[in-house]
Amino acid sequence: MIELLAGNPVLLLFVTAAIGYALGRIHVKGASVGVAAVLFVGLAIGAQSPELEIPEFLRTFGLAIFVYTIGLASGSNFFASFNRKGLRDNALVVAMMVVAAGLVVATAKVFGLKATVAAGFFTGATTNTPALAGVIEAVEASGTGPAIAAAANEPTIGYSIAYPMGVLGPILAIAIVARLFRIDYRAEAAKLTSLNLVQEEIRSVTIRVDAAVCLDRSVREIQRALRLPIVMSRIQRGDDVLLAEGDLRLRDGDLVQVVGTETNVERAVAVLGALDEHHPELDRTRYDFRRIVVSETEVVGRRLKDLRLPEDYDAIVTRVRRGDVDVIASGDTVLELGDRVRVVAGREHMKAVTARLGDSYRHLSEIDLLSFGLGMSLGLLLGVISVPLPGGMTFELGSAGGPLVAGLVLGAVRRTGPIVWNIPYSANLTLRQIGLTLFLAAVGLGSGYTFRTMFAENSGVTLLIVGALISTLIPLVTLIIGYRWFKMPYGTLTGLVSSMHTQPAVLGYALEASGDESPNVGYAMVYPVAMITKILLAQAVLLVLGGVVGA
Repeated sequence: MIELLAGNPVLLLFVTAAIGYALGRIHVKGASVGVAAVLFVGLAIGAQSPELEIPEFLRTFGLAIFVYTIGLASGSNFFASFNRKGLRDNALVVAMMVVAAGLVVATAKVFGLKATVAAGFFTGATTNTPALAGVIEAVEASGTGPAIAAAANEPTIGYSIAYPMGVLGPILAIAIVARLFRIDYRAEAAKLTSLNLVQEEIRSVTIRVDAAVCLDRSVREIQRALRLPIVMSRIQRGDDVLLAEGDLRLRDGDLVQVVGTETNVERAVAVLGALDEHHPELDRTRYDFRRIVVSETEVVGRRLKDLRLPEDYDAIVTRVRRGDVDVIASGDTVLELGDRVRVVAGREHMKAVTARLGDSYRHLSEIDLLSFGLGMSLGLLLGVISVPLPGGMTFELGSAGGPLVAGLVLGAVRRTGPIVWNIPYSANLTLRQIGLTLFLAAVGLGSGYTFRTMFAENSGVTLLIVGALISTLIPLVTLIIGYRWFKMPYGTLTGLVSSMHTQPAVLGYALEASGDESPNVGYAMVYPVAMITKILLAQAVLLVLGGVVGA
């Protein structure tokens, strides 16, 4: 069997991936290792023989795709998070990661660890695969020869030792603090709802206008006065159903269909009038509605108000579904490939609106290789730029950092002239999964035999204990500071800790514990910063210890 797998690298890759995915789906107390199981299966298989490995090219290829697609998906949220609270939360994450790196350096000095093993240990304790890739790449870039090739396998040893508790530690910390402060998740959810931080279900209601403040004011003026994220879609005036265009003025007795979250709809009712049982949307004689998939690149990356749908097509977009989440549309909403938009339009214009937005699933399944290739090229070129450091050393973002930074910037820019940088949501997830699988399988198989022979030499059991302490202590302190000092809602805070470890398994536990979507808010808020910080700190650990312990 070993000879068969050694002579067929592609077969070896898929066997490793299949077994890894099967094991990664096993849940224990609501948590699972997930796709990282591919790494551990690779280590187990690779430990059987030094010949069981796949081409090194696949590791770099998979890594670059993985981090670039993460950057594209996170770009807009990354730059949008830099408000006052966003800066505070990201600063907390950066500070705690610096503390974690300091503890790893101290551990390396106490136990006499190699710099390569210690840097990998940091990436495992914080469960960050791109950071591990950055360390491996930095080692490989430091020279050539058998010694460097052997050293490049050593970070995986530290990573593999620390990783299991890197997953379990934050989960344990979340449970401890929740019990310590007697967290009431329902009360926290109510607080989040009042702050508009949780995605509530979107509903549509009909309001009979009877408040004098609304009379003879246009739809646009009323929406500005309300200052609520709602959409007025139709107005029934007598037997006529009208589109709620911005310049249309309301009259006493008008029936206005309002779309928004339950909280915001209730606020609108209190100002505009009273709920009414009529349903203007059921009259589809003049106006119809449907979901349309955004697949036309000409509209991608543009704001809804710039598309002039009401003026040119007698149409209004009321909501946008991106991934699994519905959001209320506004004039400033920027469309992305794969968005599913709810459109209200005149029956005679619906076909034209559909053509303008695309509505082609086949087109969404096709990746624009021009923009994808250019973006990947820019990221890889950015990764090879050497930045001089004191002491004659240099720093490179490498295949892990370069594509990530390029993806973040291009994901926020969205388009440059005719080039659309973003790719459809489903395609992004698929590419991300393929890239990560390639990388994990390549690293595991390539390092398995080295891991087997060097585990005892590097105090494996001791490091397991130290890794558990670091992986539990850091999120524990973060949770206490965030909850007691920053007064952050605990559900959001658990998502922040999950993102600090860039760990979906921890996020899954947090979501199950909270019973709502609040952890996703914290997760998205700091994920890009946490990712970049750990890539940089892992290489900083390598550089600092390189002059103390030796690689």
